[in-house]
Amino acid sequence: MSVAKLAYIGLGVMPMAGHLAVKGGHEVTVYNRTAARAQAWVAKFGGRSAAIPAKAAEGAEVVFACVGDDPDLREIALGADGAFQSMTRGSILVDHTTASAKVARELASEAAKRGIEFIDGYYAEIQSMGGGRWDTSSLIRRLRK
Repeated sequence: MSVAKLAYIGLGVMPMAGHLAVKGGHEVTVYNRTAARAQAWVAKFGGRSAAIPAKAAEGAEVVFACVGDDPDLREIALGADGAFQSMTRGSILVDHTTASAKVARELASEAAKRGIEFIDGYYAEIQSMGGGRWDTSSLIRRLRK
């Protein structure tokens, strides 16, 4: 697969953003509430950091979100500086947050209105699962290689 432009919002404890940048060779922009953590990530893995989620998502084909809870997820996606403000038609938001089904449905609905694909999924060391359109999901599987 050719290099993809990706955004990762919320670095969390899993090393997926670094994996996508180093092993996958993709262009990754990160946003983290703790700016120093995002800057440390850039120093270690390359890529760029952004001051707000919308800037991280700007021009990204796929935006990954891994934040704390429902309010955090709403803010980074739907807020005034949220990712949906800059995501373009045809881009994909993959949510790894342990969020409620209610918020997942809310984001899926809002994404659809904007022509954005939404995948509600989690990842773990053993197996990853998610819900979304099959053709969108197959694109995500290609990124995992």
